[in-house]
Amino acid sequence: MANYVLVAGARLGAWAWDEVVPHLRAAGHGAHPLTLSGLADKRDVPAGQRTHVQDIVDEVDRHDLRDVVLVGHSYAGIPVGQAAERIGGRLARVVFVDSSVPADGESFVSGLPDGRTRAAVTASIAENGGFWPLVPAAHYEGQGLTDEQIARIVTGSTPHPGATLTEAAVLTRPLGELPVTYIQCLLAGAELSADVATLLTSRHWRLVEMDTGHWPMFSQPGELARILA
Repeated sequence: MANYVLVAGARLGAWAWDEVVPHLRAAGHGAHPLTLSGLADKRDVPAGQRTHVQDIVDEVDRHDLRDVVLVGHSYAGIPVGQAAERIGGRLARVVFVDSSVPADGESFVSGLPDGRTRAAVTASIAENGGFWPLVPAAHYEGQGLTDEQIARIVTGSTPHPGATLTEAAVLTRPLGELPVTYIQCLLAGAELSADVATLLTSRHWRLVEMDTGHWPMFSQPGELARILA
């Protein structure tokens, strides 16, 4: 059976997968939720983009995992996509969950869709001591989440280390050559980015849609686990 390394997006930690992990393990799979450096219980660990890539590679090495499915949600798609090529033949598949994808020489911020958004994120990091600050509960509304689920996300989140968002990704092979499932969450509203749409033309990539918002590990954990499995 597969070994899933589960990496949540900005401001989140391994705890975000608490309701997904039991479904995967009940199906006989290994499930390894991962907190990236600088977040949650690792909030005091300095981190840049390369640190987050190494965190993922180290998790695979530490447990000597094979048949690995790397799962990256939102921001985490960027380090997951880089780690995928570094674990070589141990990789079975990458799953991007409504996520950004890495492009060689580009960062999370430089990949944002317009200059105003890029400038706002950069300024926010500078104004908050090098961290991307927390967002209010209203940010999560309209995403298929209950009030209790929103409260859990808000109270569990930690400011995100800014260097991980501004340092450039490094890829040594085309991302379209990796075996990938891209999960698009329809309530999130945005169309697929141009780079994802292009990558989905690869014979190695496939698209799955979920009728929920940007945080399916909270809003539809059982359905997300079913798709992953």
